Amino acid sequence: MAIKITEECINCGACEPECPNNAIYEGGVEWAITDGTSVKGSFTLLDGTVIDAAQRNAPISVDTYFIVPNKCTECQGFHEEPQCAAVCPVDCCVPDEMYRETVEELLAKKERLHI
Repeated sequence: MAIKITEECINCGACEPECPNNAIYEGGVEWAITDGTSVKGSFTLLDGTVIDAAQRNAPISVDTYFIVPNKCTECQGFHEEPQCAAVCPVDCCVPDEMYRETVEELLAKKERLHI
């Protein structure tokens, strides 16, 4: 399951540098699969949509930091726990119920992001 940042976010930015997948962005910033990954060319999103990995996408949130579910692996294969949640001073990095994934699926996503 991906992690999400709730509205309680105070925009401190502590989470952003901790993400090994570069899945966390400041509110209002466009994102791309290629940011911080080794992906090039086509990439299939969780919903089955195929995009160019370098394509800039609309921000998921404008007011607070946000996590791109298609890049979040809950730090599987990197750390024992999600680092964003570990450093968040207001505990606003929580599991995203909309994106349920097994450990195996998260590890496979990590492998796709970091070839």
